[in-house]
Amino acid sequence: MPNVFLNRGDIVSDIWRQDVTLEKGKLYLIEANSGTGKSSLCSYVFGYRNDYRGEILFDDKNIAELRQKDWTKIRRKHIALLWQELRLFPELTAMENVLIKNKLTGYQKKKTIVQWFDMLGISDKIDTPLQLMSFGQQQRVALIRTLCQPFDFIFVDEPISHLDDANALIMGNLLTEEAKRQGAGVVTTSIGKHIELDYNQIFKL
Repeated sequence: MPNVFLNRGDIVSDIWRQDVTLEKGKLYLIEANSGTGKSSLCSYVFGYRNDYRGEILFDDKNIAELRQKDWTKIRRKHIALLWQELRLFPELTAMENVLIKNKLTGYQKKKTIVQWFDMLGISDKIDTPLQLMSFGQQQRVALIRTLCQPFDFIFVDEPISHLDDANALIMGNLLTEEAKRQGAGVVTTSIGKHIELDYNQIFKL
C-alpha cells in the first residue's frame, strides 16, 4: 500500500492490502482510475521508490534487502519497464534512442530492430529526431527500445493511450510474441483503453 493511502479506509483494491502473485508466462492487466497508484506500483516493483507499506518479493526474496548491484542486474536481465512518460532522448533519432539500450545489452540484432520499426509502421521515422515525432510514434519507439533486453517480466504502463486500434493491436502482438519467446510474464496497466490481449487475470487497482 502506498504510504499516501495508509490513512484511507475506503480503499477497495485487488492489489493494495492483498497478497498477489504474478507468474512468468502469464498476461495480466491492472485497471485503475487516475490517482490510485498505478504508476507508483510500477516504480515500486522496479525499485525506484520505496514509499509503501508491505512486502514485494522476487522469488521469495524481499526487494528491500536488495543492493544497488542487485538492482542493476535485475533491470538488465529480469525486469523490463515501459514507462508512461517514455523517457526517451528528444534530440536523438528514433534508431539512436533504441541503439543506446541495445548497445548496453547486446541483446537484439539490428536486423530484428529494423523489422520491428516496419511492423509498427514507423520505418520511415528511423532517422527522424524524436522531438519531430508524434507521441503515438514515440510510444512505438519506446516499446522497441524496451524489448532490447532479456526479461522474466515486462511492465507496460499505459501503453496505447495515443494509438488507434490497429496500431494498438500490432503493438500488443509484438509485445506478447517477444514475451512468449522469452517465456516471460506481461503486466500492462490502464485507466481506460487497453491492449486487447488474452489476459490470464485482470486486477482492479
